[in-house]
Formats: sequence, C-alpha cells, structure tokens
Amino acid sequence: MSRLMHVASGPYAPPVPARELTAVSADGARLHVEVHGADGAPAVVLSHGWSCSTAFWAAQIRDLAADHRVIAYDQRGHGRSPANPVCSADALADDLEAVLAATLAPGEKAVLAGHSMGGMTLMAAAGRDRFREHAGAVLLCSTGSSRLVAESLVVPMRAGRSRTWLTRKVLGSRAPLGPVTPVARRILKYATMGPGSAPGMVEACARIVHACPRKVRYAWSHVLDTLDLDHHVRELSVPAAVVVGTADRMTPVVHARSLVAALPNCVGSTELPGLGHMTPVEAPALVATRIRELVSTYIGSQRIQQKEGA
Repeated sequence: MSRLMHVASGPYAPPVPARELTAVSADGARLHVEVHGADGAPAVVLSHGWSCSTAFWAAQIRDLAADHRVIAYDQRGHGRSPANPVCSADALADDLEAVLAATLAPGEKAVLAGHSMGGMTLMAAAGRDRFREHAGAVLLCSTGSSRLVAESLVVPMRAGRSRTWLTRKVLGSRAPLGPVTPVARRILKYATMGPGSAPGMVEACARIVHACPRKVRYAWSHVLDTLDLDHHVRELSVPAAVVVGTADRMTPVVHARSLVAALPNCVGSTELPGLGHMTPVEAPALVATRIRELVSTYIGSQRIQQKEGA
C-alpha cells in the first residue's frame, strides 16, 4: 500500500546522480534535472513520457553512465518538477530547450532519447534553434505524432467513433490511481506492457505511474488527445531511430511505421515482438544499445573532428 515514487532496489531503482540542478523554462516553469556520469563524456539526454519521471530511465542511466554523461529531467508537473498551469506541446519544447541550455556547452552535440510523450517532446522541438544546435541524433521509443486516442488499442473494440470516445474517457479519467495493489498491477500491465513482462518490470512501472499527481495526469491527457505533430516530424532532420513493441496498446506499431515513413533521415527501425509500450523498461539493454550506437556513429565522430580542428 506504499506510495513510493519508484522501486527502492534492483535494476529499476534510480541510481544516485553525480549532480542535480534546476532548469528554468521560457514561462518560468522549474524543471528538476539530473546529471549522471563524468563531465566531458559523450552526452545523452533522456526525456520520459506521460505520468512517468526520471526513474523510468533507471536501467539506461545505470548502463550508460559508465562511459557517457547522462542527463535526465522530469517533465513539468512530473517527478520532482513542480506543476505548472501551462500544458502544451510548445511547453514541452520550451522545457527541453531549457534543459539543453542548462546542461550542454554551446554547440555541443548529444543523442536525445524520448519515450512516448518524451518522443513527442523531441518532435515538438524539431524546428527550434537550440534543438538543432545540440541534437546529434535521436531515438524515438514507443511514440507517435498524431491520432493517439483514435489509434489506441487500450479498449478492446473495433476501431471507430465508439472506441475513440471510450478510450478518451479511460485515458482522460480524473479518478485517482490509488495505491499499488495486485489489481492495479494487472491493469497497468494490460494497458502498457507486454504479456510476458516480468513482475519486477511491472512493479517498477506501477510505482512510477501511480506517483504522478492526478491533476497532472488529467491535464496532459487532454494535450495528448488533440496532439498533431505530423508537420514537426518532417522537420526532424537529424538521424533518427525508432523502437516499438508489437504489443504496444498505447502507441501501436502503426505510429512507429508512420514515423519511419515520414522522418527525413530515419536510420533504423526496431519492432520488438510481444513487447508493450514501456520499451525502456521491458527491453532495457536493447534501448541502451540503440543509444550507444547512435552516440558512436553520430557523436563520437563529431567529437574527433572537433579535437582535430582545435
């Protein structure tokens, strides 16, 4: 019955950051930021999804921080970032720009990875100057750019107006999630994870999602309901890789395939059989490996060129 914000032990327990700071967004929103790993190492920026927090990336942070500088932040209203009345795709882009400005040197490139709403954050920022300054490559995990409610498979009905209406009611519910119970775990697993997800994975996700304030979850559900970032996807010109689980009910594989078709510079697509929406938790090593590959291919070579030109 505990309301812990995350699991306290095991591979999904958040590691202690090397340092913490607060980034201030364009409208004054304050964002909790964590930096893991050594200064001067290749940079990775992690953006989590709806109703999650930096704890969602625990496995990737623990893996990558050994030889990367890993920057993770809480979206406004999530985790340790205070709630703000402004909830919009533009606000997500503003917040990402603030984090990049607070943590990266001028002109420094990083690999940016976003899960679900975090991936939408990267899309929303694609045309921004600071994004273009710092994004060397991106990884889009379990995300989509539009029609999120209409395409959702959370409600097991035939596609159409009735399913869309009911899905909107379910995902936009004001009801509190309450404590993490066996029933709550089963519901979360059905909606967001593959059928083979291990109990430890389900527990980790349940702790994080149930810790999200009800008002914050509700406010952002309305943003996602009407989200349309299709134009922004076509502006995402940096190398981009896509990862999705074939059993994803929240952002089904149709979204990933649409992104692959629309991205100007798609450099890889991975469909993971039987996995659900929480791919960084369900396939932690694979997601970390994809990030490492992007760093090695698109950031490492740039760092060498910068040193040679110094």
